Amino acid sequence: MTRWVFTFWVLQLCFLHLADATHSSNETDRLALLEFKSKISDDPLGVLSSWNDSAHFCLWGGVSCSIRYSRVTVLDLNSSRLSGSISPHIGNLTFLKKLDLSNNTFHDAIPPEIGRLRRLRTLFLYNNSLGGEIPSNISGCSALAEVHVRNNKLVGSLPRQLGFLYGLQFFHAGGNRLTGSILPSFGNLTSIRILALGDNQLSGRVPEALGQLKKSLEELLLHRNYLNGEVPASIFNLTSLTVLSLGENRLQGNLPWNLGTLLPNLENFYVPFNQLTGSLPPSLSNASNMVQLQLQVNKFTGSVPSMASSHNLLRLNIAENFLGSGKVNGDDLGFLSTLTNARKLQALVISTNNFGGSLPEQVGNLSSNLEILVLDDNQISGSIPEGLRNMFNMQWFWADKNKLSGTTILSIIGNMQSLVQLRLDNNNIAGYIPLSIGNLDKLLVLRLANNHLEGEIPTSIQNCRSLILLDLSNNDLSGVIPPQLMGLTSLSMNLNLSHNHFVGSIPIEVENLKNLGSLDLSYNMLSNNIPSSLGKCVSLEFVQLQANLLRGTIPSSLDSLRGIRLFDVSSNNLSGQFPIFFEQMNSLQLLNLSYNKFEGEVPATGVLNNSRIISVIGNVNLCGGFAELNLPHCSFRQPKKRLSYKWKVFISTICSIVLLFFLGTCLLVFWMKRKGKLHVVSSDDDFDTRVSYQSLHKATNGFSTTNLIGVGSFGSVYKGVVNINGKETTIAAKVFNLQRRGASKSFMAECEALKNIRHRNLVRILTVCSGVDYQGNDFKALVYEFVVNGSLENWLHPVESVDDPPRTLTFRQRVTIAINVASALDYIHNLYETPIVHCDIKPDNVLLDEHMVAHVGDFGLARFLESSIENLSSGGEKSSSIGIKGTVGYAPPEYGMGNEISVEGDMYSYGILLLEMFTRRRPINESLKDSLNLHNFVNAALLGQGSTLAEVVDPTLLNELLLGRISEKALICMLEIGVACSFDSPQERISISEVLSRLNKPLV
Repeated sequence: MTRWVFTFWVLQLCFLHLADATHSSNETDRLALLEFKSKISDDPLGVLSSWNDSAHFCLWGGVSCSIRYSRVTVLDLNSSRLSGSISPHIGNLTFLKKLDLSNNTFHDAIPPEIGRLRRLRTLFLYNNSLGGEIPSNISGCSALAEVHVRNNKLVGSLPRQLGFLYGLQFFHAGGNRLTGSILPSFGNLTSIRILALGDNQLSGRVPEALGQLKKSLEELLLHRNYLNGEVPASIFNLTSLTVLSLGENRLQGNLPWNLGTLLPNLENFYVPFNQLTGSLPPSLSNASNMVQLQLQVNKFTGSVPSMASSHNLLRLNIAENFLGSGKVNGDDLGFLSTLTNARKLQALVISTNNFGGSLPEQVGNLSSNLEILVLDDNQISGSIPEGLRNMFNMQWFWADKNKLSGTTILSIIGNMQSLVQLRLDNNNIAGYIPLSIGNLDKLLVLRLANNHLEGEIPTSIQNCRSLILLDLSNNDLSGVIPPQLMGLTSLSMNLNLSHNHFVGSIPIEVENLKNLGSLDLSYNMLSNNIPSSLGKCVSLEFVQLQANLLRGTIPSSLDSLRGIRLFDVSSNNLSGQFPIFFEQMNSLQLLNLSYNKFEGEVPATGVLNNSRIISVIGNVNLCGGFAELNLPHCSFRQPKKRLSYKWKVFISTICSIVLLFFLGTCLLVFWMKRKGKLHVVSSDDDFDTRVSYQSLHKATNGFSTTNLIGVGSFGSVYKGVVNINGKETTIAAKVFNLQRRGASKSFMAECEALKNIRHRNLVRILTVCSGVDYQGNDFKALVYEFVVNGSLENWLHPVESVDDPPRTLTFRQRVTIAINVASALDYIHNLYETPIVHCDIKPDNVLLDEHMVAHVGDFGLARFLESSIENLSSGGEKSSSIGIKGTVGYAPPEYGMGNEISVEGDMYSYGILLLEMFTRRRPINESLKDSLNLHNFVNAALLGQGSTLAEVVDPTLLNELLLGRISEKALICMLEIGVACSFDSPQERISISEVLSRLNKPLV
């Protein structure tokens, strides 16, 4: 009995010891989770709100524990919108089997302590912002089966220790910035099914050792790297492969002729954008499992094999190779007949090859699911098969740049009601544009140029209400341009009707095309005047009306086309005075008025002082201009007339009266000033009209908050309506808070700066008010012309409102605004008699009028350089930046060190403004992360050392990029200009002249 009692006590002590150990381990897990939580900087969904002492940690959100030991085995916080870094204490969760932190915003490096998780089987960290290298000690996680770190910012080489994870089945590290070569030791991972390393910066050759994975590997993804050399033959022995993706590298050599037999399970074969040569493997006809076959942009030659067995094929792309013979009677396109078995086919692209001959009739029997058929840039002749009328789901049909003829396509396109893009230009198609064109209400792009079309444009085209581009140029079309066409407000890219036989007037309904970028009506027989309504097409950049029968003058309303780059009205019968408003259009790159009947003086100022921009040949009554135009000098002198004695006496009397009145006024002002009844400020004396305090008080409803439209450093801005020179005028009154230090000096500086300068891109000051208010306190206000679209700040960072629609700026509008602001700075820096430094360029001080033309305002911190006028702030001392800080983020760094103000300081502010416009990020922003400022953030992206272009630019601009409305090159160009303006060193910044030179070059 004693022995049994002793045994009982021993067992009880063991259990107590085990319980204590378990409790200690549990506490380790709890503390590790709390340390993990401490590194989370943002938890908008409150996922971690349950992580507290009110519940056991095994009940916390995203946490799962083992039943036996109550240890954490799963931490799953997928798609929780968490921000922060991964705590090194994660390595203390030693029972962890699954860690899923994917689809969040974790940053910094993957902690090496993760290598202590020897039970870990699943590691999912994809779609975050993790940087640094993949920890080399990850091999300590010996049980790992799945590693998914796609779409992060990982750098460095792949650690060789990965080759020791013999149980690894899934490894995806695509979409990072990994460098170095692909590890031959991956050939040891005999259990791996998916190896994905695409979208990195890996180089070297594809290792032969990967061929050892023939029993397991199903997907090999190595696309978008810098791999070179030939694809090892061993890769084509991986009989289990279903996906082989090697595209967008620098691979060379031929594909094995028996590829279709070697890889019988292959479903997706992706090798575009390489330098592969030779013929397409004839064994592709055996690839019955093929779903996607993409071979475009290589150097393949010869014919395309039969695809009769490709029953599951969805996409076939063999564009931009050297396939086909180009023979008219050849069988280059015979393979298309074999595709009729592919009843799931959605996309067929064979463009930019050398295919000759006619399209087989069987093309009309292709899958009814076909959405994309691209045949352009070949030698295809004959008619379009009649059977294509049954392609109800067709969205893209490109057959341009071929030798197609006949009228079949014109008779059947009305049936293809899902069409989004129809391109048939540069063929030999004849006939009339059918009325059924109006059935294509989804159509975005219609290109029928360079054919033999005749007749009129049917009015049914008005039903194509989604159309953004219409090109009917170089045909035999006739009649008048239907007004219904001009009612297509969707037209935004191009309307080209040139080189036809249109007659009559340009429809006044052209005013509906407010979003149109290019209008070409040249080489027709259009007559009468250019309609003044054309001036309402404020987005126009290219206007070509040359070689018509137009007469009359160029309407002054075209002054509103501030974004115009090309304006050609040569070879018409236009007359009248030279349109001088063109000299103000800084975006202008070509103005061709040649062979008309213009008269008068050609200005030699503004953008017109450039021989590469203006052409006026054949206008015999023009004079002046710069020397290269070879025009005669203008002479407008009138014969001198002597005044009679009576006129001399009359003029002398009037002058005497005016002089006496002036002297009396001066004495009255002096007396009133002595009495303190009138407060006069010298800097505003040059304004012709003054407005009283009473008038402003009434106009702004007593400066009520309902009229308040802005608040600045030295005062507030109110909207109102006042009578100026007998006219009711909507104004913006900037009322200075004279209790603020520097407000009075700011008022005087702004008066001094604005009283004489005049420029279309500067806010126009109407008058001033300087006196006393109803309480006898000093009162000062500047009265500006009201600018209806408010500040650029409100467009870039709008305040969300249920009532107001969201405001967005297109890329074109942003470029125009950039040019407008640059033009204003060029004027005050270089063209005004005394250079002025603005000192506070920022979005709040850029106002947009009804045509979205930008005007720079708020000269309260402006300073003159080398001015002969006594400096208002210092009684004649040279301007310096002491006490002038501008606005944090926009003010250049040298001002903070007490350096003198300079035009280079304005360039820094302009550069930051430009970067803010195209990234829609404020200069000081948490999203800039470790970049500290906007300049460094963007510059790092341009150098490939930081965020990608997609992460830097405004998402609304990315949409334009994806839709093809702008190019990546154009976006990068604007960012590069902003960076070039905003270097820390003033000597490194480019000048405003260089900015304008770059901005005025075509952005393609």
